[in-house]
Amino acid sequence: MTFRLTEEAIDPMKLRAEMLSHSAGAYCSYEGWVRDHNEGKTVSTLHYFSYPQLAPAIAETILTEAEEKFSIEDAAIVHRTGPLTAGEIAVWVGVTAHHRGDTFLACRYLIDQVKFRLPIWKKEIYQDGSEAWIGNHDCSQ
Repeated sequence: MTFRLTEEAIDPMKLRAEMLSHSAGAYCSYEGWVRDHNEGKTVSTLHYFSYPQLAPAIAETILTEAEEKFSIEDAAIVHRTGPLTAGEIAVWVGVTAHHRGDTFLACRYLIDQVKFRLPIWKKEIYQDGSEAWIGNHDCSQ
């Protein structure tokens, strides 16, 4: 079970390869991408800010909870920080398990909890020069 904050581009194929296991029968991943629009405005860039002294401890708690709730073999979360542009991966979650059902459930649980609990904030910068802080704490979407 691993968590990482990074300013580098996320490579989902490399992360998937790191999770390959002959004892796992299933793998599920989630990629959160940067959109070029939000609420009718064109997004030119966005910036993710984190609390790096606290985020790993909270992420480890979330990973442990998923391990206790679901029969998973491994799980990983990688979240970007810094400036990102449309099309880039902002967050990646991967899960392996013996069976597919647990991978789907655990993957959904992990991303929802990350969005709700992790101390990471997003500021969007729009094409017209305006800016807005966007709340991450909505697990219903």
